[in-house]
Amino acid sequence: MTQHAPCILLIEDDFQIRRVVRNALERQGMRVEEATACASGLEQAGQVKPELVVLDLGLPDRDGIDFITDFRLWSQAPILILTARFSEAEKILTLDAGADDYLTKPFGIGELLARVRALLRRQASSMEPALVEFGETVVDLSRHQVLRAGAPMHLTATEYRLLAVLIANQGRVMTHQQLVRAAWGNNTQHGSTYLRVYVGRLRQKLERDPARPAHLQTEIGVGYRFVL
Repeated sequence: MTQHAPCILLIEDDFQIRRVVRNALERQGMRVEEATACASGLEQAGQVKPELVVLDLGLPDRDGIDFITDFRLWSQAPILILTARFSEAEKILTLDAGADDYLTKPFGIGELLARVRALLRRQASSMEPALVEFGETVVDLSRHQVLRAGAPMHLTATEYRLLAVLIANQGRVMTHQQLVRAAWGNNTQHGSTYLRVYVGRLRQKLERDPARPAHLQTEIGVGYRFVL
């Protein structure tokens, strides 16, 4: 039986970058469709229904954020940003608009492929797994139970909500704003400093080495991501 080849839509106006990324993805057995502008990218997306979009922000006709806004009206397929924009504000704006992850240019092909694989794995799971295992920790999402080295680990309701949201978005960068909203709703008194305290508590309880977390990782100035 032939293995399914994921369809990737690559929207990039730089020919050299487009060629390198396409070749790398195709060597991984993926099918790649191309567009060089926002309008043509939206048209292609409607035709091929991609399982993942790799998107440049600096497009010749419109900003890549415009693509994200329009695409999110009808598709939840993951979007990986390739951008030359380095500011944290730009990254946060893009992620809050609906992107799932980002890489800044120049980037390594190995890291690009790892991010693509992680996003495709998340997309392929129509339901959250009942059990999630990482390090010495097992999270039973169906029972709201957490074990560490086989022993029950008590998490507060807020700690558990944060952990569950990060697990549900495994591999994706979650911004401070997204996580604060998930944990405390629209309670504006809880900001990124408060969030950092709670993530620190989770690391103390669940990471093998809290000072060098392998699973609850920081994206400096932007947010956090959960990595299996």
